[in-house]
Amino acid sequence: MTKRMLKISAVVLLISALHPAHAQTARYGEELSDAEPVQATALLTVMQEKEVLPVKLSGVVLDVCQKKGCWMTIDTGNGSKIRVTFKDYSFFVPKDIAGKKAVFEGVAKTETVDVATLRHYAEDAGKSKEEIAAITQPETKITFVAHGVEIKE
Repeated sequence: MTKRMLKISAVVLLISALHPAHAQTARYGEELSDAEPVQATALLTVMQEKEVLPVKLSGVVLDVCQKKGCWMTIDTGNGSKIRVTFKDYSFFVPKDIAGKKAVFEGVAKTETVDVATLRHYAEDAGKSKEEIAAITQPETKITFVAHGVEIKE
């Protein structure tokens, strides 16, 4: 009987060693809906000519505000990214999540971001004084205000 138990234990250990650990999910802000998320790389297609779009997205985190975790940027493909801020400044994300997958829900908007705000974001990202000073024109871009975020740990 002990040989059999030893064999069973060995098989269980082998299976658990070969099976990847389940990733944990950290949640911030409000709970997300059950809707299937749209890939962030499809955001431009989904938005088309809409100025405002409530949507649930998923994508890879590129950067995070290094002061508080009060924004993150998500890869939208072809070298572009979307800045995600958090509704009413009511929650923050960890500053070390670059490279991790995020699922977030809220409102995407096409808007013009003024120079002062762009410089503020550059400062938060730790850019040099020269890089910040080089920002002289507002930018029209898609922004995103999330009411909830999940990060795959």
